[in-house]
Amino acid sequence: MKIGDKVTFLNDVGGGVVAGFKGKDIVLVEDEDGFQIPTNIHDVVVVSQDNYDTSKIVQQKAAAKPKTQDGVSRSVKSLINDGLDDVEDDEPDEDPADKPVAYSEQPREREAGNRLSFYLAFVPMDIDHLAETRFEVYAVNDCNYFIHYAFLSAEGLSWRLRQSAEIEPNTKAFIEEIGFDDLNAMQHLGIQLMAYKREKPFVLKPVVDVRFRVNLTRFYKFNTFSHTIYFESPAMLFKIVENDKPMTSVAINPSELKRQIMAPSAPETPRRSVPVSRYEDSASKGNKKHSPYYRYRGLDDAVVVDLHADALLDTTQGLTASDILNYQMKVFRDTLAEHASKKGQRIVFIHGKGEGVLRRNIINELRYHYKSYRYQDASFQEYGYGATQVTIN
Repeated sequence: MKIGDKVTFLNDVGGGVVAGFKGKDIVLVEDEDGFQIPTNIHDVVVVSQDNYDTSKIVQQKAAAKPKTQDGVSRSVKSLINDGLDDVEDDEPDEDPADKPVAYSEQPREREAGNRLSFYLAFVPMDIDHLAETRFEVYAVNDCNYFIHYAFLSAEGLSWRLRQSAEIEPNTKAFIEEIGFDDLNAMQHLGIQLMAYKREKPFVLKPVVDVRFRVNLTRFYKFNTFSHTIYFESPAMLFKIVENDKPMTSVAINPSELKRQIMAPSAPETPRRSVPVSRYEDSASKGNKKHSPYYRYRGLDDAVVVDLHADALLDTTQGLTASDILNYQMKVFRDTLAEHASKKGQRIVFIHGKGEGVLRRNIINELRYHYKSYRYQDASFQEYGYGATQVTIN
């Protein structure tokens, strides 16, 4: 017995068409009015033509006994009408729309979609509070190929598989949700891709194996998240492969990788500290527009680092005062570490006067963690009251 068979009732007049099944013993018989009647599978018989006359049906085995209540024989249909259906089945009534579909349409291809394009996306869950938000990680398949991908992260000298799955053409797939605490384990990522099509010939694509480093400071900057056609909110995309051209894979030396994991990460340096010469004669000290502060002028052999938030970050929107201070101190420590081998090197940190919070943190750090370094207020003529000069010893 299968869906679509015509059946007749053994214990009642009439019949219908098999519309579905509930469990192993209940068949749903749809009558002429479109009503589906749950019936014990032993109480119906398949007929070969539209003839519900039970006198013409030869029963091959005895029918199940009619349902009874209080000693009175009653048909299943009668019990249903009285709301006394004693069929024990915890499953909800089956909707025809919920029936499994035996045929699935192949994904629709688009023009110019036969070149591989695959992206890894990080989407902030709350872009307005970037310093506190969590991130959703997505795989984006922007081509006509099915892609089986493996998403990996480096752990010391080994790799850990974060997810392996298949993604359909021209779709995106959720991988995982992460927070800032998880980012340290994602400084070195790897993506491996294998592309193919189903039930049709296709151009064979090379297997893609890309490994790359992630600059974690990008997660603190709003301008690294941009609007794309793939998400309603801003996202940070990594182009694993685009138009058949894979991202340049960064070869990771195991010894170097171990050293970087053990050492503090270097900050992003859009305004990297560099040695500068004395200010030009045309630069007026009293003119703010041409002041040494804005031109990064300093002593002849000094390195000048501006620790103001607007010099380090493209925007501070969504960052708390504590977030900004922590990042400023990170730049301070990383700068000292970068020049630690240059004895006698002078470094001027411009922190501004303000309320003195940043300056106090710098002095405290120098007293307890860099006791051998000499420090003093930087030249008032050069920087006013808002700078501290440190000499590497």
